[in-house]
Amino acid sequence: MSWLMLETFGLVCTVFVLLYYYSLSKLNYWQRRGIKGPKPLPFFGNFKDVLLGKISTTDCFHKAYNEYKDEPLIGVYGGHDPLLIVKDLDLVKDVLIKDFSKFAHRTHRAVREVEPLSEQLFRLDAERWRGLRVKMSTFFSTGRLKDMFDLMKQCSEDFDKYLEKLVDKGEPVEFRNTAAKFTTAVISACVFSIQSNSLSDEDCEFRKMSKKALSTNLSQFLNDRMREYPFLFKIFGRFFVDHEVTNFFSTAVKEAMDYRDDHDIHTRDFIDILADVRAHPEKVNLKEADNLFLTSQAQLFFLAGSENASLTISNALYELAWKPAIQEKVRAEILQVLKKTNGEITYDGVEEMKYLNACLLETLRMYPVLQWLSRSAMEDYTFSGTKLTIPKNQQVFLPVYSIHRDPDIYPNPDVFDPERFTEENMKTRHLMSHLPFGDGPRHCSGIRLAKKQLKVGMVTVLSKYKVEVCEKTRKEYKVDKRQLFLLQPADGVHLKLTKLAA
Repeated sequence: MSWLMLETFGLVCTVFVLLYYYSLSKLNYWQRRGIKGPKPLPFFGNFKDVLLGKISTTDCFHKAYNEYKDEPLIGVYGGHDPLLIVKDLDLVKDVLIKDFSKFAHRTHRAVREVEPLSEQLFRLDAERWRGLRVKMSTFFSTGRLKDMFDLMKQCSEDFDKYLEKLVDKGEPVEFRNTAAKFTTAVISACVFSIQSNSLSDEDCEFRKMSKKALSTNLSQFLNDRMREYPFLFKIFGRFFVDHEVTNFFSTAVKEAMDYRDDHDIHTRDFIDILADVRAHPEKVNLKEADNLFLTSQAQLFFLAGSENASLTISNALYELAWKPAIQEKVRAEILQVLKKTNGEITYDGVEEMKYLNACLLETLRMYPVLQWLSRSAMEDYTFSGTKLTIPKNQQVFLPVYSIHRDPDIYPNPDVFDPERFTEENMKTRHLMSHLPFGDGPRHCSGIRLAKKQLKVGMVTVLSKYKVEVCEKTRKEYKVDKRQLFLLQPADGVHLKLTKLAA
């Protein structure tokens, strides 16, 4: 071996050793601060199996949550980045509500040059979020929701016709996609004044693009994993963006706004709000609001309203298929209320269905669509009752899934039991023990619309049909480990659907 080769080999070894010790120095951050947590690996932190796709980020948090049961705060590492898991529910309340002004930023910020449609309300910095949130919230007033309800009922009737066709086929029904056809129709009609035809057209573009936007293909998987390494994400992330989805939503929103402006049409829907923001960004304390920025808001509301709601409907039906006694109880309540209105689904009627509401809340406990919430400290902050002071920009994570599955909060947490959500039982638990829509000023702004369409969808199915398990139904719910944020089934929710006797 030549001296040159030996020198090269020696240089490589030296660099590796230096990087190794640099990595170790970064990975004692929490130990120096007296915060317990799982032992990290050099370069990977606690995310090795997450990066390899063996487990999800939620699995990593959940394991730490259970291993350090008595700790109010747990320190983990995403690569070299120290991440703080907040377990104690009083401290969760401090982050979300009491000290919200110090945690108004989310962690995964928008990076437009990498992801063109990332500047969504959900991910905006606090300064741009505030005014826009107030403007968007006007869309979900009680008056607007009542105006939308007739459109929901029309979608319900179309959904019923679609379900009849599925029953006639006599085959197992994949409810993840079936429910999404209904919720796509609702959000298209109620929020954007568009007839998407998702229940009549198998090749509906809106449904197709929704699926693509939230798909867990290799490109999306790699893109999500690179977020733990911001330097790499900014360089390579742009190569994994689905530009077909970006172009579809951008074109649809721009054309809709331009048409309204050119023809002086105002329908008081979400497109009208976006068009007003485009014309007068100063009203929401923005310097400008271009079409790409506004499309980001439209895509967020479209995907959250259609995909998240369909997940909850299909998960609820999955549990009810395994619990026929509970299914019969909620059906009896539905039919009793509908009897008062000659079978018509009404705005006030669905609010009378307390047991249905309990079933949906229990579904959201077991299957929270957002499995964790994240915040970024806007200044140095000391947690109440602790000696820990975190610096500005520290990433903080609230483990929603783990809280919802904590046996000390919910005995037998893997058992579907709507009785947990009677008014009496809810009063016995901490307010932060159920966070499917978040809480505090940055909670889901469309929560009231979401609950209405969930109830209408469930009433449409359960008032006329029975759902049962079949040979394709998974006895154990399998979660897609590749998803970064959402809790989704890995291979759908397959159930048997039969029509009830008249």
